[in-house]
Amino acid sequence: MALFEYFPNYVWNLSVSIALESGGQIGEIIDMCAPIRERAGRGEDVGTAAFMVEWVKMADKLVDLASEDEAEGHGLSAGAKLKRASIYYTVAERMQGHGHEGREATFGLALDTFARGTKLFGDPVSRVTIPYEGKEIAALWHQAPGDGVKPAVIFCNGLDSTKETLWCSGMPEALARRGISTLCVDQPGTGEALRLQNLPATHESERWASAWVDWLQAQKDVNPNKIGMTGISLGGYYAPRAVAFEPRIASGAVWGANHDWAEVQQKRLRREGENPVPHYWSHVRWVFGAEDQEDFFEKARGMTLEGVLDRIKVPFLVTHGEYDRQIPLEYAHRSYDQLVNSPKRRLKIFTPREGGVEHVGADNISFGRDYIADWFADTLG
Repeated sequence: MALFEYFPNYVWNLSVSIALESGGQIGEIIDMCAPIRERAGRGEDVGTAAFMVEWVKMADKLVDLASEDEAEGHGLSAGAKLKRASIYYTVAERMQGHGHEGREATFGLALDTFARGTKLFGDPVSRVTIPYEGKEIAALWHQAPGDGVKPAVIFCNGLDSTKETLWCSGMPEALARRGISTLCVDQPGTGEALRLQNLPATHESERWASAWVDWLQAQKDVNPNKIGMTGISLGGYYAPRAVAFEPRIASGAVWGANHDWAEVQQKRLRREGENPVPHYWSHVRWVFGAEDQEDFFEKARGMTLEGVLDRIKVPFLVTHGEYDRQIPLEYAHRSYDQLVNSPKRRLKIFTPREGGVEHVGADNISFGRDYIADWFADTLG
């Protein structure tokens, strides 16, 4: 099992894989990528403007086709096309540098097409917001079917994903089939929180996680004693940190063991491991609201789980891909070994036998998605 490597650099291939694993169509993806294949050979940063042009062009075409479907009363067909357009807008936007022309407008199109597409398609998902430190943060609430109270899982972003990307991973549907609702959150430093509210990332993830626990516990169809939390990529730091400091979270899991992201930054200075996005250093300074490189390293200093995980006293799952090119495999073992007070801890390394060996299953997300969903079904009931 391996990443689909259409381009000659990892970062561009990762974006293609995100689109494929989120519901993109291979024919459309090849049509978008063929005109820019040569540019990718010049490096991960050069040519990202051309990447946006091609991917937005395809998304715009799908929006036009969806309008034709709607005019004929075919809402399901329109909804499917709009959701796919949202994926392409999202991938196009995440490939751009901070402040790049057209980035803000493309993000707006991604939000709009997602909202319209899921509504037309009849997906059980809605956007919700809560006040947070004088501003607001948003999430997507995917309700499990059936009457009565049900468990719920908070699902948080990594460094560069959005709540829409989380939803398109299929995790909310997988959990819903197991009787569990999902809250996909744009935490500070990601998605709407960063782009629309100018809320930078913080290493104290319990600040925003606790606010969402408050919201969940106020919902009539949520069991307040059965709230779980997971995170993808850099969420592999945020989620365990939040579980460690928020005692109302009853079970946790990570999709990628991002045990010491502060240390990862030193490795990236030495070009050890792959970057997740182009224009990497500009991106992380934006995410953390840093004035310069020195300020970023100071703000990122707290992004480590060393001395934190022994606070976790609930079931906790650590997953990692054996061939993760961004985050070292040894971090998964380090996190697992430090969960000394968890009454039920588990380590799952995805190998070539099944797939999901790349960073957060970029080669095949189904194995990580189903394994984590089963974990919450077992531990939250």
